[in-house]
Amino acid sequence: MTYSSSLMTDVLDKSSGMPRATVTKTTMAVQVTGGKMALLELILVSSALLAGVCAAGPQVLKVTTIKEEPYTMSKGSELEGFCIDLLSAVSKKLDFKYDIQLVKDSRYGTTDENGSWNGMIGEIIRGEADIAVAPLTLTAKRETVVDMTKPFMQTGLSFILRKDLASDDSQFLSLLNLFSTEMWMGVLVAYLLTSVCIFLVSRISPCEWEQPEKEKNFFTLSHSFWYTVGALTLQGAGPHPKALSGRVITSIWWLFSLVLLACYFANLSLWLHSDNQQLSIKSFEDLANQNVIEYGTIKDSSSLNFFKNSNNPTYHRIYEHIKKAQSYSLNAEEGFRKAQKGNYAFIGESVSLDLAVARYCNLTRAPEIIGMRGYSIAAPL
Repeated sequence: MTYSSSLMTDVLDKSSGMPRATVTKTTMAVQVTGGKMALLELILVSSALLAGVCAAGPQVLKVTTIKEEPYTMSKGSELEGFCIDLLSAVSKKLDFKYDIQLVKDSRYGTTDENGSWNGMIGEIIRGEADIAVAPLTLTAKRETVVDMTKPFMQTGLSFILRKDLASDDSQFLSLLNLFSTEMWMGVLVAYLLTSVCIFLVSRISPCEWEQPEKEKNFFTLSHSFWYTVGALTLQGAGPHPKALSGRVITSIWWLFSLVLLACYFANLSLWLHSDNQQLSIKSFEDLANQNVIEYGTIKDSSSLNFFKNSNNPTYHRIYEHIKKAQSYSLNAEEGFRKAQKGNYAFIGESVSLDLAVARYCNLTRAPEIIGMRGYSIAAPL
């Protein structure tokens, strides 16, 4: 677009015969016009590039998560929960789109025997996911391989176990629960049949007749019912049948009563022992010092690693017991089911345990909370 001053002057002088001063002004005008056109081209190219970027839209991130209520739950073919709402809010704030998927091995992220990471942490390291939005505990070991945000929720470790109803009525009904309903019905039927049998053999036997000619029976039906009740309570209430047949039946009933009462008191002793143990377990130290209730946590979780790496002898003893008994749970739902069945205490994050206690009325959470930690969003280094 521009030419040298001398060449432009010679051309103009020879072609038009104009003065040199006029030729110089014309040259400067041509230079200014060329500069404006170059600037216009630059603006047009920049506008085209910006239009292409805007047309491409926000960046699409691959997000990995894990199913755990109330953070991520299924709703038909979609997902909902606290972490899904959090991800939606962050995407609007930072203007990005996302494609969410569940972690393939249903794990949070820990190292295996070969030192390789699994779970959501492993997917981020391998580039299979861009971020992990889940109840992912912030730990120093995980921060060495991924970046983790400031915690969006604080929680700690506690445990849940099955509770017994504390009212006086429920304690009375618990005495009846030592036998099943079918067992109590069987005892009632046996009582009625035995009482009737004793009365019948006493009616037939002449030994039970005080005055046969006046038809006055010595051992009546009311005596029979009273006698069988006395045998059940080990009181030996009279009168006793005099006939041999009646004595044989009453001997069998006495033997049955002894076995029945022995089974009942054995169950009662076990129930009282278990109840006292549960009522006395208020802390992790109480949990570690008993062997009646089994306890465990999620396998290969940060909760298990907390007990494994702890210098507290009580916490380390808990880890050794879980490892020896293999009392793991594959996920939180399995731990909740084990706790509801009884004789099992599930160790987990207090926030999730509070939700389980609110949902399942037969569970209670221990008041002690240890190992405070936070949930964070993970991303590549």
